[in-house]
Amino acid sequence: MNLPNIYANTPIALVPAKSVAQFPVNTFLENLEIASDGSIFITNHEVGKVVKLGINGELSIYAKLEGKVTGIALISEDRLIVNGWDSEGIPFVAILQDGSLESFQTIPDGMFPNGITRLDSNTFLMADSYRGVIWSVDVEKLSVEIWLEHPLLARDDSSSSFPAVNGLKIFDHVLYASNTQRMLMLRIPLNTNLQPLEPEIYLENTNIDDFAFDLEGNLYGATHVYNSVIRIDKNKQTTIIAHVTGCTAVAFYGMGLYVVNNGGMFLPPETGVEPSQLVRLEVGVKGVS
Repeated sequence: MNLPNIYANTPIALVPAKSVAQFPVNTFLENLEIASDGSIFITNHEVGKVVKLGINGELSIYAKLEGKVTGIALISEDRLIVNGWDSEGIPFVAILQDGSLESFQTIPDGMFPNGITRLDSNTFLMADSYRGVIWSVDVEKLSVEIWLEHPLLARDDSSSSFPAVNGLKIFDHVLYASNTQRMLMLRIPLNTNLQPLEPEIYLENTNIDDFAFDLEGNLYGATHVYNSVIRIDKNKQTTIIAHVTGCTAVAFYGMGLYVVNNGGMFLPPETGVEPSQLVRLEVGVKGVS
């Protein structure tokens, strides 16, 4: 696969990086969420596991679901919303409480559940990367309905395996969404009732999977097949801040930006697929939690 060299002229300013945890080759770490005490929850996509890195540095299996898991977000301390596909390949959303399955709901009309972010106390938004919609999920009723369907959320080539709408984050009353397949970052303003206004293109020609904001409004994105973490400042200027092979998601804790990857499983480097890792980048700023 030949990728367009979209970051050929991008400035590089690498920050200090440290491997916090390592996983075997061909472990697809897809997403992560960090609790207020520093515990890190990671979705191990292909095997349907949620892994927990405790504050003591020990890794454990927090939960195991039949099928695959993709997105994850904290509802409250040790209560999580996750999504993925069940053992029959049907998309689902589930609530985990203290590592046990609290509730489970299939989404028969879904296709590729992906990034999750909180909209209000009981409502989370969830990307569907192949259907090209954003679902809303009421976590108390565990009901799912379409929140936004728009051409900018969809693939422009339905035969492409790349996900369209992917990562979701809210900053300053605006929902930002990456469309990885079309190399777009989208901006979706919210009205006073937290309903979407017309989506618009915020940035073109950038390959972002998941992303996070610092308190100043700078965006940090995992580029997945471009094997780098980038920083996009408020003037839309991009800088490469780290090289992480197959990086899929990022999350802030303290002054660190944590990154998970798959070691290049989707598009292996010439040297072959690498062990997957959780990496901490010392970015020196605090993020939006």
